[in-house]
Amino acid sequence: MVLGLSLSLAAPLSAQPASDPQPLRYNDSAEERRFHALVAELRCVMCQNQSLADSNAQIAHDLRREVLELMRQGKSDAQIKEFLVERYGEFVLYRPRVESTTWLLWFGPALVLLAGGFLVARVIRSRGDGSGATDGTATDVGRNRRDGDEEQEW
Repeated sequence: MVLGLSLSLAAPLSAQPASDPQPLRYNDSAEERRFHALVAELRCVMCQNQSLADSNAQIAHDLRREVLELMRQGKSDAQIKEFLVERYGEFVLYRPRVESTTWLLWFGPALVLLAGGFLVARVIRSRGDGSGATDGTATDVGRNRRDGDEEQEW
Protein backbone atom coordinates (compact mmCIF):
# COMPACT_ATOMS: atom_id res chain seq x y z
CA MET A 1 0.00 0.00 0.00
CA VAL A 2 2.73 2.46 1.01
CA LEU A 3 4.87 1.41 -1.94
CA GLY A 4 1.98 1.98 -4.37
CA LEU A 5 1.27 5.40 -2.87
CA SER A 6 4.94 6.35 -3.04
CA LEU A 7 5.17 5.33 -6.69
CA SER A 8 2.02 7.22 -7.64
CA LEU A 9 3.33 10.38 -5.97
CA ALA A 10 6.80 10.03 -7.51
CA ALA A 11 5.55 9.46 -11.08
CA PRO A 12 4.83 13.14 -11.83
CA LEU A 13 8.30 14.07 -10.58
CA SER A 14 9.95 11.81 -13.12
CA ALA A 15 7.83 13.10 -16.01
CA GLN A 16 9.76 15.21 -18.46
CA PRO A 17 8.56 17.41 -21.28
CA ALA A 18 8.49 15.75 -24.66
CA SER A 19 11.70 16.30 -26.56
CA ASP A 20 12.24 15.96 -30.23
CA PRO A 21 14.27 12.78 -30.81
CA GLN A 22 15.56 14.00 -34.17
CA PRO A 23 16.10 17.74 -34.54
CA LEU A 24 14.94 19.28 -37.78
CA ARG A 25 17.57 19.69 -40.47
CA TYR A 26 17.27 22.49 -42.99
CA ASN A 27 18.57 22.51 -46.55
CA ASP A 28 19.79 26.10 -46.30
CA SER A 29 19.50 29.22 -44.15
CA ALA A 30 16.67 30.65 -46.29
CA GLU A 31 14.55 27.55 -45.60
CA GLU A 32 15.33 27.83 -41.89
CA ARG A 33 14.35 31.54 -41.76
CA ARG A 34 11.11 30.86 -43.64
CA PHE A 35 10.30 27.92 -41.37
CA HIS A 36 10.88 29.91 -38.17
CA ALA A 37 8.84 32.85 -39.43
CA LEU A 38 5.96 30.54 -40.37
CA VAL A 39 5.82 28.51 -37.13
CA ALA A 40 5.97 31.73 -35.12
CA GLU A 41 2.67 32.77 -36.77
CA LEU A 42 0.97 29.46 -35.96
CA ARG A 43 -0.53 28.51 -32.60
CA CYS A 44 -0.03 25.13 -30.96
CA VAL A 45 -3.38 23.34 -31.10
CA MET A 46 -2.87 21.81 -27.66
CA CYS A 47 -1.41 24.75 -25.75
CA GLN A 48 -3.49 27.72 -24.67
CA ASN A 49 -1.37 30.55 -25.95
CA GLN A 50 1.95 29.30 -27.28
CA SER A 51 3.19 29.47 -30.79
CA LEU A 52 4.11 26.34 -32.64
CA ALA A 53 7.72 27.46 -32.38
CA ASP A 54 7.61 27.82 -28.58
CA SER A 55 5.56 24.77 -27.66
CA ASN A 56 7.17 21.63 -26.33
CA ALA A 57 4.06 19.45 -26.74
CA GLN A 58 4.41 16.32 -28.85
CA ILE A 59 1.79 17.52 -31.32
CA ALA A 60 3.83 20.72 -31.81
CA HIS A 61 6.86 18.60 -32.73
CA ASP A 62 4.73 16.67 -35.22
CA LEU A 63 3.23 19.84 -36.70
CA ARG A 64 6.65 21.45 -37.09
CA ARG A 65 7.78 18.37 -39.04
CA GLU A 66 4.64 18.53 -41.15
CA VAL A 67 5.14 22.24 -41.88
CA LEU A 68 8.71 21.59 -42.98
CA GLU A 69 7.54 18.71 -45.18
CA LEU A 70 4.87 20.90 -46.80
CA MET A 71 7.49 23.60 -47.42
CA ARG A 72 9.70 21.04 -49.14
CA GLN A 73 6.76 19.97 -51.32
CA GLY A 74 6.74 23.53 -52.70
CA LYS A 75 3.66 24.81 -50.86
CA SER A 76 3.46 28.53 -50.16
CA ASP A 77 3.00 29.93 -46.66
CA ALA A 78 -0.65 30.69 -47.46
CA GLN A 79 -1.25 27.13 -48.65
CA ILE A 80 0.34 25.70 -45.51
CA LYS A 81 -1.79 27.93 -43.30
CA GLU A 82 -4.92 26.97 -45.25
CA PHE A 83 -4.09 23.30 -44.83
CA LEU A 84 -3.70 23.70 -41.06
CA VAL A 85 -6.89 25.78 -40.79
CA GLU A 86 -8.82 23.04 -42.61
CA ARG A 87 -7.52 20.46 -40.13
CA TYR A 88 -7.59 22.43 -36.85
CA GLY A 89 -9.77 25.47 -37.47
CA GLU A 90 -9.11 29.19 -37.26
CA PHE A 91 -7.61 28.73 -33.76
CA VAL A 92 -4.30 27.63 -35.27
CA LEU A 93 -3.66 31.14 -36.63
CA TYR A 94 -2.39 33.85 -34.28
CA ARG A 95 -3.92 36.45 -36.61
CA PRO A 96 -7.24 35.06 -37.81
CA ARG A 97 -8.58 36.31 -41.10
CA VAL A 98 -11.19 39.08 -41.11
CA GLU A 99 -14.38 37.20 -41.97
CA SER A 100 -17.98 37.37 -40.84
CA THR A 101 -17.24 34.73 -38.20
CA THR A 102 -14.32 36.72 -36.75
CA TRP A 103 -15.76 40.25 -36.81
CA LEU A 104 -16.41 40.23 -33.07
CA LEU A 105 -12.83 39.15 -32.44
CA TRP A 106 -11.42 41.95 -34.59
CA PHE A 107 -13.85 44.78 -33.86
CA GLY A 108 -15.20 43.80 -30.41
CA PRO A 109 -12.47 45.58 -28.41
CA ALA A 110 -13.04 48.82 -30.34
CA LEU A 111 -16.80 48.57 -29.73
CA VAL A 112 -16.24 48.04 -26.00
CA LEU A 113 -13.88 51.03 -25.91
CA LEU A 114 -16.41 53.24 -27.72
CA ALA A 115 -19.23 52.10 -25.41
CA GLY A 116 -17.05 52.88 -22.37
CA GLY A 117 -16.22 56.33 -23.71
CA PHE A 118 -19.89 57.02 -24.38
CA LEU A 119 -20.78 55.93 -20.83
CA VAL A 120 -18.08 58.14 -19.28
CA ALA A 121 -19.23 61.12 -21.36
CA ARG A 122 -22.84 60.61 -20.21
CA VAL A 123 -21.80 60.42 -16.55
CA ILE A 124 -19.73 63.59 -16.85
CA ARG A 125 -22.58 65.44 -18.58
CA SER A 126 -25.14 64.32 -16.01
CA ARG A 127 -22.95 65.55 -13.14
CA GLY A 128 -22.49 68.89 -14.87
CA ASP A 129 -26.27 69.41 -15.24
CA GLY A 130 -27.01 69.45 -11.45
CA SER A 131 -26.47 73.23 -11.04
CA GLY A 132 -28.97 73.96 -8.23
CA ALA A 133 -28.85 70.73 -6.28
CA THR A 134 -26.84 70.44 -3.10
CA ASP A 135 -25.49 67.07 -2.20
CA GLY A 136 -23.33 68.00 0.80
CA THR A 137 -20.03 68.23 -0.99
CA ALA A 138 -17.38 70.69 0.10
CA THR A 139 -18.36 73.20 -2.59
CA ASP A 140 -21.97 73.13 -1.36
CA VAL A 141 -20.88 73.67 2.27
CA GLY A 142 -18.70 76.62 1.19
CA ARG A 143 -21.60 78.09 -0.78
CA ASN A 144 -23.91 77.72 2.21
CA ARG A 145 -21.45 79.51 4.51
CA ARG A 146 -21.14 82.40 2.10
CA ASP A 147 -24.93 82.64 2.01
CA GLY A 148 -25.03 83.17 5.76
CA ASP A 149 -25.64 79.61 7.01
CA GLU A 150 -23.58 78.94 10.10
CA GLU A 151 -23.36 75.19 9.75
CA GLN A 152 -20.69 73.38 11.74
CA GLU A 153 -18.71 70.90 9.70
CA TRP A 154 -17.53 67.87 11.64
